[in-house]
Amino acid sequence: MPLWIRPQSFFQTNPQVASALYATARDWVRALPVNSMWDLFCGVGGFGLHCATAEMELTGIEISAEAIKCAQRSAEMLGLEKVQFAALDSTAFATGRDAVPQLVLVNPPRRGIGEALCDYLSQMAPDYLLYSSCNPQTMAQDIARLSAYEVTKVQLFDMFPHTAHFEVLTLLTRRQHESGKASSEVASAGNHSGNHF
Repeated sequence: MPLWIRPQSFFQTNPQVASALYATARDWVRALPVNSMWDLFCGVGGFGLHCATAEMELTGIEISAEAIKCAQRSAEMLGLEKVQFAALDSTAFATGRDAVPQLVLVNPPRRGIGEALCDYLSQMAPDYLLYSSCNPQTMAQDIARLSAYEVTKVQLFDMFPHTAHFEVLTLLTRRQHESGKASSEVASAGNHSGNHF
């Protein structure tokens, strides 16, 4: 899949492994019964654009305006009409919403998504979380905070051969008995959660 990348935009340094990472995320997401998602810390939109379909309501959030311009350009090239991107702080965007999509994808910097976003996701309880990380320690800390979820898939990607660093992709599924929210509320969030920035 072609992605528009400008000189100051962040992108994975190993394109071959990045392609496998994005393809795995796409396959996992498309096997799920979801039609709405957020792509938080989205960079140039690599994850979200690979996962999106013509029917998918996708909102991508990234603090870098340069990266968002790239994501918007790629979405236009791909003809995806239900996709929108905005240059905002991912945690502030999410915690300011009163509804969530069915799936939230996060690809944070090495510090992880942090306590505030973990608490928000635990409270709002989207059906699925897809977490990509280059720091398994902070990812493990975040997952420990997400006690309403169980890990259902994990895959490692050797993004930096001959080093101790790697990328980890983890799919988390909400424990059904943990959610006090009506599933219809979460399912309808795709129509409300990303339309107003």
